[in-house]
Amino acid sequence: MPAAATPGARSDTATSAAAESDADTNTAASASTEIPAGAGANAGTSPGDGGPIASAESGASPRESVSPSVKRTPQPAAATSRAADGSSVVGVVQRVALRWGRGWWVGLALVLLGVGAVRAAGWLFAWCVVGACVAGSFAVLGRRSTRGVWFDMIAVPVESFVAVPWAFSGVRRAGTSELSRVRRYGASVAATAALLVVFVPLLGGADATFATLLSGLVPEVDSAAAWEWLFMFAVLGMGALGALYLLAGPLPAAGDAGRPSRLWTRSEWALPVAVLAVLFGVFLGGQFVALFGGDDYVQRTAGLTYAEYARSGFWQLSAVSILALAVIAAVLHFSAKDNAADRLWVRVLLGVVSLLTLIIVVSALGRMWTYQQAYGFTVLRLLVSMCELWVGLLYVLMLVAIARLHWSWVPRAAVGTALATLVALAAINPEHLVAERNIARWEQNGRLDADYLTSLSPDILPALEGLPDPLRAQIEPNIRRGLDDDPWWAWNLSRSSAR
Repeated sequence: MPAAATPGARSDTATSAAAESDADTNTAASASTEIPAGAGANAGTSPGDGGPIASAESGASPRESVSPSVKRTPQPAAATSRAADGSSVVGVVQRVALRWGRGWWVGLALVLLGVGAVRAAGWLFAWCVVGACVAGSFAVLGRRSTRGVWFDMIAVPVESFVAVPWAFSGVRRAGTSELSRVRRYGASVAATAALLVVFVPLLGGADATFATLLSGLVPEVDSAAAWEWLFMFAVLGMGALGALYLLAGPLPAAGDAGRPSRLWTRSEWALPVAVLAVLFGVFLGGQFVALFGGDDYVQRTAGLTYAEYARSGFWQLSAVSILALAVIAAVLHFSAKDNAADRLWVRVLLGVVSLLTLIIVVSALGRMWTYQQAYGFTVLRLLVSMCELWVGLLYVLMLVAIARLHWSWVPRAAVGTALATLVALAAINPEHLVAERNIARWEQNGRLDADYLTSLSPDILPALEGLPDPLRAQIEPNIRRGLDDDPWWAWNLSRSSAR
């Protein structure tokens, strides 16, 4: 992994870029000044005459100074004022957008972490923690960097390793008075900890009420718990250090995607994309026939029941939707858009393929729903359905990008929609939904996989109220078994209600 630039180096780069920008501005300003004819004799001697000496002071080279024989029309004051007002408005809009963008990612991270307080499914909270880390990394960066979206997702943990020597170098550069102040604070904290270690056990042994209060506030300390807390402290500390490092020296902001060195002409990409559109259209025509023909038509043509037919094609349709998305993104990026005809072909062909593939995604979701109704609902099948739903959202984003012919914003928006889909999954309470649908299926055909429901979390307990007592007795005791009291920092609403 290449070493990242230090915050100081990033700040120096930004400063030099700003200086070059100021120099260009001063050059343009000096070039737009009206120079009267006949002033060439004194143009190069006096700084106040606007000659080469004044140009050098303003950042422009003598080669860029205006010749005395050339008369230029000055910019009107009103136009200059309007340009300044426009640039200030753009700057304000950019700052507001950056602030709102960071607020969005921070809010998303907090919501994902809050899932652990209301849902007892461990796998769901683990995914929410991963999503919260990604959202936190985006919140720290604020905007797209030149490293790409994959690096932006893990920027904080990666940069935390580079931040360690940066932190030590900052401590070494600190003055003696600051170090002495830190030592005094450290000695004060150490003395406070020593006093608590001595007096708290004594007071706890002297009064039973105080001991009960302490037992609820202080976690039990054993070797496993101590190592767990140390590990959590190290992970959180490194994350905070990486975030401070990125805030002190932000990564360079990414601009629009550069023009590829070689573009695909219309004759190169239009034929394969058009053939793909025709192929998808023919396939969807057959899908509509099978949909309206029902189980009898499928059995006559494919020799399968409709549930088996739905089961056999879901994974293939999911692969088609993902591969087609890659084709659309590649054509959108590499196709030539130099004239109105090229842009029209891109919008029409890619738009048609995207709409047809979006219908294929809906067909795949319908197949999975039919399959679950026939064979039962599981958490894994629900997760697969949610992933396919997210792919459908990606196609909606691609349709917007095709209309705009600009897609550099799509990767970060795709991550945002993925995290929003995860929040929606937590909101619908997936294990409760699976149990509820299986119980509804049992009411229709009398088949219920009690062993599978037993393996789920306490989130499903409210859904079991509709079962008869013998079936509930097979499931509930196994779920409630081992539900010890949670400490205050790990309190969970579902587990607390189950007790």
